[in-house]
Amino acid sequence: MPVINIDDLTDLDKAKMEVTQLKLEVKLERAKVSKCCEEITEYIQGGADEDPLVKGIPEEKNPFKEKGGCVIC
Repeated sequence: MPVINIDDLTDLDKAKMEVTQLKLEVKLERAKVSKCCEEITEYIQGGADEDPLVKGIPEEKNPFKEKGGCVIC
């Protein structure tokens, strides 16, 4: 798809592009934010047991664990 420079378009072309975009957006299925928040919360809580950011990483499986201490003489 070619790149379109908006500055090179006429006002009529810009208006046509905007109408086309609005026609696409009006067809989108809408959902209430409260319903989406409930679903997201359920999804997050459902995977919390396996989430290393919530549960933590066991020391034996932690790839970032320091292998040795730093000694300054």
